[in-house]
Amino acid sequence: MKLVIVTGMSGAGKTQALKMLEDMGFYCVDNLPISLLERFADLLLGNMADINRVALGIDIRSGEDLPQLADVLKNWNTKGFSHQVLFLDAGDQVLIKRYKETRRKHPLSGAGRIERGIEAEREKLDFLKRSADFIIDTSQLLTKELRKELEKIFISQQEYKNLYITVLSFGFKYGIPSDADLVFDVRFLPNPYYVEELRSKTGEETAVQEYVKRGGNAQIFLDKLYDLLEFSIPNYILEGKNQLVIAIGCTGGKHRSVTVALALYEQLLHHPEYGIKIVHRDIGNA
Repeated sequence: MKLVIVTGMSGAGKTQALKMLEDMGFYCVDNLPISLLERFADLLLGNMADINRVALGIDIRSGEDLPQLADVLKNWNTKGFSHQVLFLDAGDQVLIKRYKETRRKHPLSGAGRIERGIEAEREKLDFLKRSADFIIDTSQLLTKELRKELEKIFISQQEYKNLYITVLSFGFKYGIPSDADLVFDVRFLPNPYYVEELRSKTGEETAVQEYVKRGGNAQIFLDKLYDLLEFSIPNYILEGKNQLVIAIGCTGGKHRSVTVALALYEQLLHHPEYGIKIVHRDIGNA
């Protein structure tokens, strides 16, 4: 029996996650009263023995009963009842943007500001996030990327370390990405912009990559950057970081930064325990 409690911040994607898990063969129940959880678990072990994968959506809608979930989880641990907690999160500004786009009211904001509701919800859900087996930050995730992470965890059963990495190429002339955690400047590398036949191409093309990498400095930089990340990423995880945006910048965001970002992305793919994607923010700009 696999029982997964799907919880997290309002607006972070719990409803979508439950639908995806249902598509993966999970029997899904949303917003089951906390007082019924243990009785439901007993049914799973008895009369519902033909159901072997269950996902329960539980969140702030449980109201004043929510703190009782801590006792239920503790009791399940004592009894040896196998379960996992999936916590979906997103940055405050992302959640605010999503609420404004959908014109929905946060369940804890009342007549006040959305920010206050989010702050209150984080406090009430803190015990769940601290006890979660899996944390997925959906701030940067597309729907298909969330599905991929869920499949990785619950279908492929790969090791998952609660960190989603975005490798982002950009151009300094268009501004440094506001959500970047680490920013690296590769404007010291050979610039294909000054080569007529390469100017209109991008760092996704072999000719540009070869030009940027000539002389060996690009590879030396990549080796040192990868060594830095090999050291720092596990420590970010220990500190509870769930999302890491690594921004690689050149002047226009079309040649050098794209080349280096792609090479770094390919190296990081050797770590399937991390979620990973690549974004070229300014590759289409003139």
